[in-house]
Amino acid sequence: MIRHCVFVRFRDDVLAAERTAIHADLEALRSVIEGMGKVHFSANVSPEPFARGFTHGFTIDFSDAAARDAYLVHEAHRRAGARLVAALDGGTDGLMVFDLEVPD
Repeated sequence: MIRHCVFVRFRDDVLAAERTAIHADLEALRSVIEGMGKVHFSANVSPEPFARGFTHGFTIDFSDAAARDAYLVHEAHRRAGARLVAALDGGTDGLMVFDLEVPD
């Protein structure tokens, strides 16, 4: 299984409603991408001082690397990703992506 971890810094002017809509866009991808699990989206709640300005994040579990790879090139993901990047502080500078291979 692949756990896709995404950490973001939203611009200060991005309202909660827009963050919720971005989450909904990502969650909707489950209906078109086989092997994609639920999107877990949250503000950072860690008490540790190591967030480096990243304020929110989400994870998606994929059944395997092929499912993750299908997600990455899917047109609906490209649209959702563009909306997300447009809401970030510094565009892609406000984004960090890290994939982990985890046992099922």
